[in-house]
Amino acid sequence: MEKQPQNSRRGLAPREVPPAVGLLLVMALMNTLLYLCLYRFFIAPQQSLVDPRHCPYGHFRIGQMKNCSPWLSCEELRTEVRQLKRVGEGAVKRVFLSEWKERKVALSRLTSLEMKDDFLHGLQMLKSLQGAHVVTLLGYCEDDNTILTEYHPLGSLSNLEEILNLSKYQNVNTWQHRLQLAMDYVSIIHYLHHSPVGTRVMCDSNDLPKTLSQYLLTSNFSIVANDLDALPLVNHSSGTLVKCGHRELHGDFVAPEQLWPYREDMPFRDDLMPSYDEKIDIWKIPDISSFLLGHVEGSDMVRFHLFDIHKACKSQTPSERPTAQDILDTYQKVLDTLRDTVMSRAREML
Repeated sequence: MEKQPQNSRRGLAPREVPPAVGLLLVMALMNTLLYLCLYRFFIAPQQSLVDPRHCPYGHFRIGQMKNCSPWLSCEELRTEVRQLKRVGEGAVKRVFLSEWKERKVALSRLTSLEMKDDFLHGLQMLKSLQGAHVVTLLGYCEDDNTILTEYHPLGSLSNLEEILNLSKYQNVNTWQHRLQLAMDYVSIIHYLHHSPVGTRVMCDSNDLPKTLSQYLLTSNFSIVANDLDALPLVNHSSGTLVKCGHRELHGDFVAPEQLWPYREDMPFRDDLMPSYDEKIDIWKIPDISSFLLGHVEGSDMVRFHLFDIHKACKSQTPSERPTAQDILDTYQKVLDTLRDTVMSRAREML
């Protein structure tokens, strides 16, 4: 018998992958993983426009609550809410960290009866403006002058730098996330200017610290309006304008039309002070945004791209200033452009 060739008995020998090809495959896989990491963590994610807490009017849902609950009544506030410690105080309210059904909440109490009108105005605004841009209302009691809202442990926006300097928040201390915060702020201003209860002006904003104190920083690093005690109504159709307070204002943080327009030797008189509209909020946006952008790597690049729109915000003529929507559109374009630039450079690195 003829012997079969040895190769026929054993079948075809498997081909060996050259070491160089294997190395290239490993490098390609590593580059792909690196690219995905860059996209996930370095490129600013788009925030959802859907409010996960959405409930029917007069109801709320916070934290891990599965169902919406009606606003708490006077009786429920008195019996179910346990006051823990004071965490803040302003001219109108004292704020106490409290507990409701093992959840941390914020209980606000009127400071004095002289401020009750402002207190009730703030409550009415909270009730009317509930949504993604405003702190969640949990209940209130006009008889006891109390308001219960969602508690945000990071506190007011004035704490931003202190918080971002903590090591556990270094991953969000980037120009992308900071620009997103600025977009959150402008979105709130846009919402107030086109609210369900008309054009509202954020009057508690005569300097930077006061303005920052009106907003809260949430645990997912977005901004919500919190203090709505001074939101007067502008109605251009009827000629209704506003004045923020009854005293003379100073400095370049407030809009020019908020300053006493007469000669220095003429004493300030509230009845002679001209009123103004919502464009005073637009004047302040560049200063707020500059604070939010901070001084991290890339923030000056963002400022450069925002120079023109911010210059327009500082127009001495209020009617020539852009709308909040104009500003928001520009911020979005800058974010998209710079994101694409970063991604392009990341691809080149790979």
